[in-house]
Amino acid sequence: MGKYTGLIVGAIVALLGFIGLVNWWDSFVELAKGSVPAILIFAGAIAVIAALSEIKDESASKKEEKK
Repeated sequence: MGKYTGLIVGAIVALLGFIGLVNWWDSFVELAKGSVPAILIFAGAIAVIAALSEIKDESASKKEEKK
């Protein structure tokens, strides 16, 4: 796709998205409200996994230091 074609298509798609957002605002808000708990669950799970991984790495490095 050419530079200008991509620009025109992108502008049209963004305009259609904006029009859709304005027309279906209530549905959008309902969807956003419904997705917040799922996002929080996944973000919390990722944070816990990252913290556990960091603790595991720290423990392994301390064992290496003692050798």
